Amino acid sequence: MSDIEMAELDITHEVCPMTFVHTRLALDRLPAGKKLLVRLRGAGPLDNVSRSLKLLGHVVEEIQTETDGITHQLTVLKSRAS
Repeated sequence: MSDIEMAELDITHEVCPMTFVHTRLALDRLPAGKKLLVRLRGAGPLDNVSRSLKLLGHVVEEIQTETDGITHQLTVLKSRAS
């Protein structure tokens, strides 16, 4: 990890499209250059959230899969342009 401050969001109980809605709202509250750790569940939310964040110009720095094989953690760097 770097020295950049990181907020956390657990959306493992949400389904698409609300997974992205909650992630977007959390990022909107952060200043540019900060990081958000997003916990989500399932391949669909993982693909949709990471793809949508990249389209908005954010950087998905890391994707980790937890030991259950279906829960994932995304480390997202908020873009300075958004």
